[in-house]
Amino acid sequence: MDKNDDELLRAALAAVAPGTELRDGLERILRGRTGALIVLGNDKVVDSICTGGFALDIEFSATRLRELCKMDGAVVLDREGSRIVRAATQLVPDSHIETSESGTRHRTAERVAKQTGFPVISVSQSMGVVALYVGRRRHVVEGSPTTLSRADQALQTLERYKARLDEVTGTLSALEIEDLVTVRDVTAVLQRLEMVRRISAEIQDYVVELGTDGRLLSLQLEELVGGLGNDRELVIRDYLPATKSGLTEEQALESLEALNAVELLDLAAGARAVGFQVVGESLDAPVSPLGYRLLTKVPRLPQAIVERLVNHFESLQRLLAAGIDELMLVDGVGEGRARAVREGLSRLAESSILERYV
Repeated sequence: MDKNDDELLRAALAAVAPGTELRDGLERILRGRTGALIVLGNDKVVDSICTGGFALDIEFSATRLRELCKMDGAVVLDREGSRIVRAATQLVPDSHIETSESGTRHRTAERVAKQTGFPVISVSQSMGVVALYVGRRRHVVEGSPTTLSRADQALQTLERYKARLDEVTGTLSALEIEDLVTVRDVTAVLQRLEMVRRISAEIQDYVVELGTDGRLLSLQLEELVGGLGNDRELVIRDYLPATKSGLTEEQALESLEALNAVELLDLAAGARAVGFQVVGESLDAPVSPLGYRLLTKVPRLPQAIVERLVNHFESLQRLLAAGIDELMLVDGVGEGRARAVREGLSRLAESSILERYV
């Protein structure tokens, strides 16, 4: 599924999440043991495949949806889901559109979703299952207890991965201070950052799907990963010049994200993805950072000043060795800011070394 389908599915899941009027209507339909076919959008394409039924154009409500779905045929809502446009209408999509479904209602739902580009909800009368069709994707809308159980498992996994990420990130900081970093150390941090990003994205999808039932999950997720910010980008910016690959920061990030689960576990594959030339024992080849990541940790230091400091000194080691007078040579760095940078880097160096060896 491409990014547009991802965004459309996320928006559709938010529309049918617990706490919404539409979800209330779907639950009423399930309790009434009737089926339903609901199109979440209306345009000329939808009009062209609708035959019969009633043109309504009335305000949406859960009770109205429930009553209208007692009749045969589909219900068409507007794009915002705030109005009921049609009811008891027959949908006649292009029969040449491929479908993997067997039931009439589900086959129609899948074809309509593919033909119109709008999400389509199918409620199975016999099985009591709500299926959401978005593009070429079929997603079963499950109850909150089931989704919460999966989300809790993902959250526990994230906690373990975040703990390991903190370890390798602390190790990288200490090695950067001592100028002992290797390709292996950098790749290990990027590997863990990408793993944490993927699990966080999965949990965020659960938060969207849970709606009002996902408030506590959202808070737990923010507590775990809220401090990471753009660490992946900063690590890549620190070491990308050393790769001599010609990749841009965006290309390196895309290559890292494109790795499958097996490739991500392979440090050599991860190193190659961000531009390192990995041959033989080159994972142990020494590399040096520019200083973006550590400078970003200095309190109240604007990004523009970080850029100027890196461009001026061109390596973290030269930055660490610079005195107040040398720092003041950088445009926009006065005596007060120079002292703040000097003291901030010194504190970071001390804490990183202590964490590594104590």
